[in-house]
Amino acid sequence: MDSLKNIEKNVFQLPEHERAILALNLIRSLDKEEDSDTTDLWIEEAERRYQEFKKGIVKGKSAKQVFQEARARIQ
Repeated sequence: MDSLKNIEKNVFQLPEHERAILALNLIRSLDKEEDSDTTDLWIEEAERRYQEFKKGIVKGKSAKQVFQEARARIQ
């Protein structure tokens, strides 16, 4: 079995959309009692947001900017 470090390295080479799908699947695997309807709605929402990003309707932010804004909000 690959080490966590190797798996993580491979995952970060995936396109953003595929990483998002993987993240949803991992979260779903941790929460066995989660309502499947809710999961489906979140998947639809994630797909809608991704399509808006791809079409240029919304712009992304760098991780640095996101964390700076988050820190500013909690201070």
